[in-house]
Amino acid sequence: MKHDDLKHELRDVEGNRLIVRYTPNERSNHWITAITFVLLALSGLAMFHPAMSWAYIVLGGGQWTRILHPFVGVVMFLSFFVLMLRFWHHNYLDKSDVQWMKQMNDVLANREEKLPEIGRYNAGQKLLFFTMVACLFLLLASGIVIWRRYFSFYFPIGIIRLASLVHAVAAFVLIIGIIVHIYAAIWIKGSVGAMTRGTVTYGWARKHHPRWFKETIGK
Repeated sequence: MKHDDLKHELRDVEGNRLIVRYTPNERSNHWITAITFVLLALSGLAMFHPAMSWAYIVLGGGQWTRILHPFVGVVMFLSFFVLMLRFWHHNYLDKSDVQWMKQMNDVLANREEKLPEIGRYNAGQKLLFFTMVACLFLLLASGIVIWRRYFSFYFPIGIIRLASLVHAVAAFVLIIGIIVHIYAAIWIKGSVGAMTRGTVTYGWARKHHPRWFKETIGK
């Protein structure tokens, strides 16, 4: 490595070398999606069941929740759509992902040295990504059908009822998926920091995503 490269090399306070995992634009995009998701999940649950009525407060009360919920939903979809375009090509399943899933016992036991080399994302992250894509498109389509102020009068009552059911099921699956996403991020120490600071250490990348580490260092 050249002397000039050493001067500009990223390091943390302990002197560990760092790799950029997410750019500022990617992190901003992620957090817009995350914040709007929390608002939508809480306000949606408030409208779904009386036991969650306290959550109306997140959007300013019952009436404002009914007005704002679909608009916030559009913001979330657009933000996630940008994320989808950015990361789609990193989430194709390949042979190593199939093998990774076959070795789930090693995954759960953190025996990562026995697993095939992982690229930027592992098979679990990729499956969650496509689950979220499917849920977001279902939520958008069903949400338009049941958006009373602007669109629902174009549809027969049977379609509106079906759309309401689809909306509820897709929202439930998405909420479970996000809970899994958060749990996994906390479980793998350093993952949350990657989305807040944007960088990970060489050691973290080499341990959890060795193929991505080699490809990145090669660049």
